[in-house]
Amino acid sequence: MTINTVAVIILLGGWGSARIFEKLRLPGVLGMVVFGIICSVTIKPMVPQLLWDIAPFLKSLALIVILLRAGLGISRKNLEKAGKTSLFMSVIPCLFEGIALTFVFINLFEFSFAVAGLTAFMLSAVSLAVTVPAMLDLRHNSEIMASGVPTIILAGCSVDNVLAITFFSAFLGMATSKNVDILQSVLTIPVSIIVGIAAGALLGYFLVTCLEKRYHTIRATEKTLVLLASAILLAEIGNIVHIAALLGVMAIGYIMLQRSEKIAHEIASKLGKIWVFAEIILFVLIGFSVEVSEAANAGIKGLIAVSIGLLFRSLGVLVATAFRKMSAGERLLCVMAYLPKATTQAALGSVALNNGLPEGSIILALAVLSIVFTAPLGLFGIRYANRRLLAELGEKHKPI
Repeated sequence: MTINTVAVIILLGGWGSARIFEKLRLPGVLGMVVFGIICSVTIKPMVPQLLWDIAPFLKSLALIVILLRAGLGISRKNLEKAGKTSLFMSVIPCLFEGIALTFVFINLFEFSFAVAGLTAFMLSAVSLAVTVPAMLDLRHNSEIMASGVPTIILAGCSVDNVLAITFFSAFLGMATSKNVDILQSVLTIPVSIIVGIAAGALLGYFLVTCLEKRYHTIRATEKTLVLLASAILLAEIGNIVHIAALLGVMAIGYIMLQRSEKIAHEIASKLGKIWVFAEIILFVLIGFSVEVSEAANAGIKGLIAVSIGLLFRSLGVLVATAFRKMSAGERLLCVMAYLPKATTQAALGSVALNNGLPEGSIILALAVLSIVFTAPLGLFGIRYANRRLLAELGEKHKPI
């Protein structure tokens, strides 16, 4: 099977499965994941190695498109309205889930502290690929956007990922080397976040200044190309020097929207078209990476662990939003939007195994199980919460 054939299967199969699921009133991205899992079971042995060589780049590119769209969709007014709640949502749910799961894996799976910690924080990252597009779909509803809830979620889930990945890296260092200081690694987290945001902001100012000067000579498609290339470069540099590049990418879009709305809207429109392809590739590849046998190996204990993690994450969301006046529907949307897991787990699930840790195979199985269990749960939950919130808004404006 050639790479061209695989590309056709992924694009057309992912698109077709999404349409079928939408006809059944199910989330389209769930159809893409299911199609990917079917491909994993049926044609995976025939797929050329080239696909797996470029798969990390394709996933990263899709993630960058998501983050740029998120940054371009956050206005300063809504961000100021979100206030400290977005900061609480960035930290509290991830820490609640990560700390709780660390003790669960020590007691339920008899992992060492370091291995339990890396597994816990690998599982504690929320899926940007599921949550961000769902929040962006709410932009057409001015009342929901005015509430600030989508902005809180967009800002919070990005830092949530950075925090989870940073703790994962610190615990991985502990598990693979005796010379790594966990306290020192943890203390680098705020530095990583600040430097990442600053780098993205500076790059955003530079790009928007250059594009404004040449606004009439550079087409919107070319502006988008320049932005994508710059964001990819920032992400690559961030991985090398260990800064929060994901936040930096989002900061680029945010700065562009504040400095030049006309350029931001042009690029956002083009990125929306790119996302049509990127979404299919990302979710089908996530399903493609799933090993059903590995997910089965995690067993009931794995399902119990993931469920406990979700319980503590939901508790963390309620604590994070407790200081803000919110309706039941808004609070429910925050909880549900923080449930799905996919991208980070797909990317980090095999790291422990690749580093030779004896627990590597069970950690990979737990990662797969978390994707299969939480991605559909989160998607259904977000859809239900959206309906609940829209119903509340309808009652609010119902004539007496």
